[in-house]
Amino acid sequence: MLWETLTAARDLGRLHEVAGVLVRHGFGDVARRLGMLGALERVGRVLPTQNLEALVALKPEQRIRCVLEELGPCFVKLGQVLATRVDLFGPEWIAEFGKLQNQVPALAFEQLQAQLEQDLGGSVETVFAEFDTAPLAAASIAQVHRARLPDGRAVVVKIRRPDIEATVAADTRLLERVARAVESEWPEWRRYQPLALVRQLKSSLRRELDFAAEGRHAERIAASFAEEPRIVVPRVHWPLTGTRVNVQDYIEGVPLCEGAALEAAGADRAAIARLGAQAVLKMMFEDGFFHADPHAGNVFWLPGDRLGLIDFGMVGRLSEGRRSQLIELMQGLVARDTEAVVEVLLAWAEEGELDEDALAEDIDALIDSYHGVPLGQLQFGRLLSEVMALLRDHHLVLPADLALVIKVFVTLEGMGRMLDPGFDMAAEAAPFLRRSVLRRYHPRAMAKRGWRAAGDALALLQAMPRELRQLLQTARRGRFNVHIDVDRLKRFGEQVEHSANRLSIGVVTAALIIGSSIVMTVSGGPTLFGLPLFGLLGFLGAGACGAWLIWSIWRSGGGR
Repeated sequence: MLWETLTAARDLGRLHEVAGVLVRHGFGDVARRLGMLGALERVGRVLPTQNLEALVALKPEQRIRCVLEELGPCFVKLGQVLATRVDLFGPEWIAEFGKLQNQVPALAFEQLQAQLEQDLGGSVETVFAEFDTAPLAAASIAQVHRARLPDGRAVVVKIRRPDIEATVAADTRLLERVARAVESEWPEWRRYQPLALVRQLKSSLRRELDFAAEGRHAERIAASFAEEPRIVVPRVHWPLTGTRVNVQDYIEGVPLCEGAALEAAGADRAAIARLGAQAVLKMMFEDGFFHADPHAGNVFWLPGDRLGLIDFGMVGRLSEGRRSQLIELMQGLVARDTEAVVEVLLAWAEEGELDEDALAEDIDALIDSYHGVPLGQLQFGRLLSEVMALLRDHHLVLPADLALVIKVFVTLEGMGRMLDPGFDMAAEAAPFLRRSVLRRYHPRAMAKRGWRAAGDALALLQAMPRELRQLLQTARRGRFNVHIDVDRLKRFGEQVEHSANRLSIGVVTAALIIGSSIVMTVSGGPTLFGLPLFGLLGFLGAGACGAWLIWSIWRSGGGR
């Protein structure tokens, strides 16, 4: 039952906080429907539930963003994951999720020092020539301090908050339970894939909590740009880096979000917009491994119109097959090939009812609306956003990796046009698309795919006689079973089982009462307090069974 799931003792305190925040922001009805309020009331923690219907001035998406911010790191990260799902949420929701900030009050350095020195293997004074105890930045997962190594190199020290792992574990457990309840109780919400989103969140948090993994991401991207001196990735100092601390070179530059500072420094805004776009497109289309959060605060202008990239906690991966599909989609959009676009979208879509003709008609109308628009004036990000709107209209959901790519692509074009109003994303992407197509249709690549397909077909043919023989033998022996799992039928069966158990206890209780009453009328035998012992024991047993029965009914809400 939902209440039994949500009231695990170790998560009860956090449950109280979550329910309180939901109530304060006008989502008390949601908390009640999820069973949170009832669970807290039963264990003596009562929240004020009056005025649940009163609406606050903020829009729903703004209230949700406030809830996520107030609930802390795991929920903020959930909002950031939701901000990547342009296939599930409209622009107003994506924009609101994009405002989520991880900024929190910094911890005093004394609260971090013991853990830091344990990870460093020595005192701060011994390891660093200088260490600034005032944080450079503070977020919900970590905070960053400036320092200087004994050789004089300036570095930043990223330190994980000591209590963050337990908080994240409790929050993800709670979110997973709630996601299961939502999918069970609200079928119309299943298209938002709550359980899949929570699993995506857990995977993302697991990577972000491992600062050594972040260091490996940085090195992998640095190796990709080893022959491009205009792209700078800070060097990781591995002797001092581990799961809970990351020490890397300090990048002295101007964040791209500071337009006035860029102008004062004499930056060539058009050149750095093109360079940034080419860097991200290379990572996506050629490497299949890319920085998944390239917003203007994570990219720095360096003298000589170079770019420095930081914060590699969130990265994306694209298999060769995914890259081929993405290229086909973009080529189809540019070449106004409706059939190719629909074919790719159907390959991405989940199984279910879909009006393919209606989808093709809508795609054709969208592409036709761009007829006559010169390639240089084509806003690729806007075009992809409109394709995502069509997916939402047709209840199609992208795989998580592709949703992240589309979000990065839209962000990239927005950042490019912020730096240079004449920025042409289509022109920057065209060479990468051409090279990708040439690589795909190169004779060597085609031969490799052909050999792989031939090998798969041969393996299938070899295995088919054995598989068919096993299937026939299983059917002949009467051991051929078809398993059908119906969630609601399973839940109904559990309810019947609970009811049968209660009925059995009720019958036993009644039998004990009747039998004990008969024993009480019979003289002789052992006594206790002047009453027949066995009759007294029967009444005590009946009382215990009756108390359990009443408690079970009340706990499940049957007494209301």
